[in-house]
Amino acid sequence: MAITGKWDAALYDAKHSFVWEKGRGLLELLAPRPGERILDLGCGTGQLTAEIAAAGATVVGADRSAEMVEQARQKFPDLEFQVADATQLKFSGEFDAVFSNAVLHWVPDAQAAAAGIARALRPGGRFVAELGGKGNVANVGLAFSAAMQRVGVPEPPSPWFYPSIAEYAAILERAGLEVRQALLFDRPTPLEDGPAGLRNWVAMFGGWYLKTAGERREQFLSEVEAAARPALWQGDRWVLDYRRLRVVATKASGGREGGTR
Repeated sequence: MAITGKWDAALYDAKHSFVWEKGRGLLELLAPRPGERILDLGCGTGQLTAEIAAAGATVVGADRSAEMVEQARQKFPDLEFQVADATQLKFSGEFDAVFSNAVLHWVPDAQAAAAGIARALRPGGRFVAELGGKGNVANVGLAFSAAMQRVGVPEPPSPWFYPSIAEYAAILERAGLEVRQALLFDRPTPLEDGPAGLRNWVAMFGGWYLKTAGERREQFLSEVEAAARPALWQGDRWVLDYRRLRVVATKASGGREGGTR
C-alpha cells in the first residue's frame, strides 16, 4: 500500500468493517488448522488475524501501515504483528499458508509480492487470497476521472492493480506457485453512513486523488458524488461496484520459488 501514505486506522475500523467482514468466506477457504503457522499479509487492524488464531493456528499479522499495526497490537495484544512491505518480505520457508484479504490490489509490483509469498511458504504450503479484480470499482474510477477534469487538475496514475484471472495466474506461476482455483465475481458493496458513505470511502481509500486535488479537495469530493450518483446511489445509500478475484495456489514440494521470467 505504498502510494497512499498514512492510513487512518480509526476510520477503517469505524466505517469500513465490510473489508474484513466479507473476508470471512475467504477464511473458510483457508481452513486454518491447529499447529499450522500462517502469515496474514496485509492484516489491517487484525480482525481476521485474530480469527485465524482462534482456529488454533500460530499466526503472524503483517502490514505496511504502522498505524494499522499499532491499532492491531492494541486490539489483540497476545498476537504477533509486524510492519512489513509485501514486495520486500524477509520470510523464508516459515509458513504453512499465506493469507491475504483485500490488500494485493494496492501492490503494483505484483511479481515481487508473489516471489516473497512463495519464499515465505514451506514446500506444499498454500496461498489463499482475495483482491480487487479486473473491472473493480469501474464506476468510481470514471467518477474520479470526471471530477478531476471538472476541477481542472491532471488525473494522477491509478494506485490500484486489478488483474484478470489469466494475468494474475501467470504472475503466481512465474513465482513458482501452482494455481488450483481462481474466480472473478461481482460483489456489490453497500457503504455505511448513508449520504456520507462515498466521501468516507474516498477519505479512506482515495487519498492519492485527494492529495492531487489539493486545495480543491471539497470541490473534487462533490464532483465525485455528482458523477457517481446515477450508477452507484441506490435508495438511501451508496453501493459500490466491487469485483473480486479469489485465488488458491500451492508451492510445489521441492520446487523453485521467487523466480521471474
